[in-house]
Amino acid sequence: MPGVPVIGVPRSRCCPGVRSSHAMNESLHPLLAGRWSPTSFDPMHQLAQDEVDLLLQAARWAPSAGNSQPWSFIVARRGSLEHTRVIRHLAGSSAVWAPTASLLIANLAHRFVEDTDWEFSEFSLYDLGQAVAHMSIQAQALGLHVRQFRAFDRDGIAKEFAVPDHWEVTTLSAIGRAARGPEIDRGPDASARERHAIEQILWPVS
Repeated sequence: MPGVPVIGVPRSRCCPGVRSSHAMNESLHPLLAGRWSPTSFDPMHQLAQDEVDLLLQAARWAPSAGNSQPWSFIVARRGSLEHTRVIRHLAGSSAVWAPTASLLIANLAHRFVEDTDWEFSEFSLYDLGQAVAHMSIQAQALGLHVRQFRAFDRDGIAKEFAVPDHWEVTTLSAIGRAARGPEIDRGPDASARERHAIEQILWPVS
């Protein structure tokens, strides 16, 4: 497709003439290459309702097994009653930074058929992950950042919002404008953006 970079994937270390990982990263779409997960959000930034709707639309159009769409979201904009209800269930580590994000979203997967122990979809968690990934890239396109995390009481949120047993609260996403750049935000953890080399993710893993 014109204007869309095509990224080649080297099959192994022995292949001659392949580009370095650095060069490959430079060829990534800017929305992917520029993605990072802040732990410091601008506490004054507000998300408009149409921006929230656009994030949900991005998740809505994610692919899923058999078009089952086994996902749901608890949306909590900062300053709302829902936000107050969500943050009371944060763990100590996330309570330090997550409440300053413009938006907190609880990500739910439809795991079971109601009143049975049958799995609704063996792919439901996978599909939810795709929906959240779509939402994250849409956020990046809006000049926002997303940090996904698990440091909260899942059972507490499920009870707070009357989530039935056949749904599973999985993760939270904090969305907003980063308060500072990745170099400062990561601090001494400079390896936060490091990834395995391509050779290390090809099977069999070396």
